[in-house]
Amino acid sequence: MYEKVLVPLDGSELAECVLPQVRDLAREGAVGEIILLNVVEVPSVWVAEGLDFISLKNNQITAKQKYLADLHARLSSEGMKVKAEVLEGETAHLINDYAKENHVDLIVIATHGYKGIRRVMFGSVALRVLHDAHVPVLLIRP
Repeated sequence: MYEKVLVPLDGSELAECVLPQVRDLAREGAVGEIILLNVVEVPSVWVAEGLDFISLKNNQITAKQKYLADLHARLSSEGMKVKAEVLEGETAHLINDYAKENHVDLIVIATHGYKGIRRVMFGSVALRVLHDAHVPVLLIRP
């Protein structure tokens, strides 16, 4: 059994494709707690262009908190123990740090499954998490 399962979400349908698998694991009794995590990254261009990045960042954080609160309510209403967190920083690094510091047993994350030049061009948070994680990572392709 996985006492704590970390589910990083970015608000996209792609990221949410992991939720049916996490629900199934929870219904089967294989998950004690689901932790929904969203990381807000502040692009350096916001600072470079003289934008009010504090206001923009706060708007992002508020929007992500609402997004996770809605998911939290849906999963909780199905009888699952759920926690939601919004953090600020570099996504892959924070996911792994959070997992380690909070004794997470499994990370479940979606991946595009890009190969070759597309992976180099677009990068992959999922692959960076997989590479640096100290716990098992379940990669789900849509």
